[in-house]
Amino acid sequence: MSRLTDIALTATAPVVWGTTYIVSTEFLPGAPPLMVAALRALPAGLLLLVLTRQLPPRAWLGRVAVLGALNFAIFWAALFVAAYRLPGGVAATLGAMQPLIVLVLARLWLGAAMRWQSVVAALAGLAGVALLILGPEAQLDALGVGAALVGAVSMAAGTVLSRRWQPPVPPLSFAAWQLTAGGLLLLPVALLVDPRLPQMTPATLGALAWLGLVGGAATYWAFFRGIARLGPAAVSGLGFLSPLSAVLLGWLVLGQTLSPLQSLGAATVLASVWLGQQAARAAAQPARSKAAAKSLRV
Repeated sequence: MSRLTDIALTATAPVVWGTTYIVSTEFLPGAPPLMVAALRALPAGLLLLVLTRQLPPRAWLGRVAVLGALNFAIFWAALFVAAYRLPGGVAATLGAMQPLIVLVLARLWLGAAMRWQSVVAALAGLAGVALLILGPEAQLDALGVGAALVGAVSMAAGTVLSRRWQPPVPPLSFAAWQLTAGGLLLLPVALLVDPRLPQMTPATLGALAWLGLVGGAATYWAFFRGIARLGPAAVSGLGFLSPLSAVLLGWLVLGQTLSPLQSLGAATVLASVWLGQQAARAAAQPARSKAAAKSLRV
């Protein structure tokens, strides 16, 4: 499969994640966010476990728990706090720092080169997201800012460690393990904070099915597959497509306006994604050349 195909498949994950806001507000109004997060992760993880019929070995239980906490439990809990304490634009803009954090962690934990093009792409993406959703009425709150940054660091660490800790199983099994672990960690917190369940109507069940099966199981399979094939830096840069998807859906479906600054932000995000993928491709060339030379020597 070509690298372009891998990028396109991986990009479906953040694009679908961008539907979370509109699905939650339109079909799950007033539902407790942490309970929705637990219901999104745990059933999807258990379903994938049934389909894959592959449990993590005992030696992997600790790593799976850490990854489930970083990629789901801590990340989603932090987003919950940030969403309540900050305007959405501020929270999303702080969360857009994740690709920069990934570059630093990949350098420290994986020994990956930090190319200047990748740094420029991450900064451009951050600026694009700010133009896209950061309004002039934005206000800061210390706890909210801290939570948003914790969420960004948590997801960045989970992304890099998902590459460092690659189990000898298909990406679908890896996604099943992490979703289940994240859901098991989220559920007691959700029950403690707000144990209410969403009112179960056909629309609610459809929304939960979308968030869990498509926005959870399918997209995280694509996400972890992309990390294995493309690397953390390339995958995290695609994350800028999530706020872009959310804004475009609001414009197309809800009839929200798109200002000239937002249009500029959208173009900047797309340019940053292109530059980030070019940098990741250039960084992958030396590794492929070394691998090819080693195979020839053998």
